Amino acid sequence: MQLSKSNFQEKLNQVYDAIVIGGGAGGLSSGIYLQRYRLNSLIIDKGKARSFWMQELHNYLGLPPDTPGRVLLQRGKEHYDSLNGDFLNGFVEEVIDEGETFAVRVKVGRQNSIEAIFRAKYLIAASGIIDYLPPLDDMRNVYQYAGYNLHVCMVCDGYEMTDKKCGFFAGSEAAIEEMVFNLSWFTPYIIIFTHGVFSVSESLKTKLREHGYPLIETPIKQFLGQRHQMTGVELADGSVIELETGLISMGSRYHNTYLKEINLELKGGNLVTDKMCRTSHPRIFAIGDLKVGLNQVIIAAGDGALAATAIWREIRRVAGARPWVENLPI
Repeated sequence: MQLSKSNFQEKLNQVYDAIVIGGGAGGLSSGIYLQRYRLNSLIIDKGKARSFWMQELHNYLGLPPDTPGRVLLQRGKEHYDSLNGDFLNGFVEEVIDEGETFAVRVKVGRQNSIEAIFRAKYLIAASGIIDYLPPLDDMRNVYQYAGYNLHVCMVCDGYEMTDKKCGFFAGSEAAIEEMVFNLSWFTPYIIIFTHGVFSVSESLKTKLREHGYPLIETPIKQFLGQRHQMTGVELADGSVIELETGLISMGSRYHNTYLKEINLELKGGNLVTDKMCRTSHPRIFAIGDLKVGLNQVIIAAGDGALAATAIWREIRRVAGARPWVENLPI
């Protein structure tokens, strides 16, 4: 059931078996499994999952390699809806551990928003991460190319950059150290851009020169290209550098602030989980990009299956076996 400001009130007194925060591939997968396990679930989604603006999903088994992320999400949502799961477009602001249940405080509606509190026995955090993109004035034309041939994931799209002249757009010196020399597995034709927002040590500059990788520290004015294909950048000094592709590594933000009042084990910014995606809290699960692991759409979908299955096993164990009443001895 699609919930909205006009009808969510009827669900406020219900205790869901599980609330899923995030309607990306992982969240939808967990919701589908929960509903097929005959549990009741609510997915709360703030919109625009990371995979939504990916124009082609090349690494998802069984899908044509030009399938847009939004198509995968649309089909997943339709599948979930067919199983009578509840879905709400809203922003989760806080999760409160009440002992037997979680109270999930949600802002519903972008304009004239209303606050609502939903409750569940279990929680699946599937809200992912938000990538930082090059901070151009008014973001200029970044979104014309991001998700096309201006990539944010080397694991996803390194193959697409094979032997192409690639602009590497870094957010820190650490990003250069971590990514550039791995990127060279796919292409050695790498030009590094700092956008003038951080300095690079002399030792790293020397290492880059030794590998033949130019370092551009002049700020970027705009990306160049047409029909969503980036062909280069214009710098603030008016010079133009031609490119065939690009990789953005300017950092990201984990969308998990709603869990800040709950003491969960972290590794860096990621939530630590067991093999079934359970966090250090026995009734909170984290899937996809929020947990320690590989940030891939297909992994997130698998995580959703694991978390939902773990929840079903526990609820099933507590409920016990259903007797065939008519066959019971009198």
